[in-house]
Amino acid sequence: MSASPAILALLIASVALPPGQAQAQSAKPYTIETFADGLDSPWSIAFLPDGRALITEKPGQLRLVAADGKLVNAPIAGVPKVFYGGQAGLFDVLPSHDFAQSQQIFLSYACGTRSANHLCVASAKLGENSLANVKEIFRSQMAKSGSAHYGGRMAWLPDNTLIVTLGDGYSYREEAQNLSNHLGKIVRLNADGSVPKDNPFVGKQGAKPEIYSYGHRNVQGLAYDAANKRLIAHEHGPRGGDEVNVITPGTNYGWPKATYGIDYTGAQISPYKEYEGTQQPAIYWVPSIAPSGITVYNGDMFPQWKGNLLVGALKAQQVSRVVLKGNKASEEEVLFKEVGARFRDVRTGPDGAIYLLTDSSDGKVLRVSAR
Repeated sequence: MSASPAILALLIASVALPPGQAQAQSAKPYTIETFADGLDSPWSIAFLPDGRALITEKPGQLRLVAADGKLVNAPIAGVPKVFYGGQAGLFDVLPSHDFAQSQQIFLSYACGTRSANHLCVASAKLGENSLANVKEIFRSQMAKSGSAHYGGRMAWLPDNTLIVTLGDGYSYREEAQNLSNHLGKIVRLNADGSVPKDNPFVGKQGAKPEIYSYGHRNVQGLAYDAANKRLIAHEHGPRGGDEVNVITPGTNYGWPKATYGIDYTGAQISPYKEYEGTQQPAIYWVPSIAPSGITVYNGDMFPQWKGNLLVGALKAQQVSRVVLKGNKASEEEVLFKEVGARFRDVRTGPDGAIYLLTDSSDGKVLRVSAR
């Protein structure tokens, strides 16, 4: 399917690439079908080794979907108490590397009260209908009020350390540059919640040892690119300035010292798009697309997209296919706009299909397969 002129015009208006780099215009034909439905504000999907999938619902439910797409009626019991409201709720679900043996999963969620809340991570053992051995392994510090900008995505590094993304709490944006708390940071943990000894700020006075990178606004997309041995994340900008970054330990990604966006009021946040000592994004969007889930496509169904980044979007109701060369994007193509839905998550399925989670009180899992 070739991108239409209207989509290409939107693409050119909405994305900023390094000078002289081309926009991709071709795509292999695909079919989109409903795989599962009846979901209440789904946030994340994770496939299990046997083909089943776990789906989080933002109000606090964990759902199980059979390999054929049939939704198990009753939510899984034993999910930790979730603070739900605004952007707060149950976020990501991540099976352990050895799930087939251990049945262990990890959940990220907002916890606490409206006046004092955190981003929390818990581990648990998945049983037939409930969770067992539920244990909180991380609680972000400092406590914040309100119900915005939690981050909440998780991924494994090859050394079995856990990466967790956080937001700046919205009203606390200056804290993204403050190493004495977790707001606006990405953290790295051992699977039991302890701190890896080689984290970049271990032993630095006044710095939280869990911190892996900082200067982030609200990181809601995260994927490890195994082929290129790199960690990739994206974050929401304010009005404009959504960005994808290649994450390296100890690096400052600039927020709010440098941004391509402006405040929602139209006010200037920073006079700088670049700032000494901070990392420029691989790609950024002006105006905002409101990025959501992200996957590095590694299936065989769409071989021409192998290794490409698929970035879901809420506001723009699309998926952006991004080709990274080093730390910069060389290509971008808008996909799946014809669905007309806000996409909350995007994953490569075990069958090589692309799975999209729609952000709705009547949410669906859509399966994108080659014709």
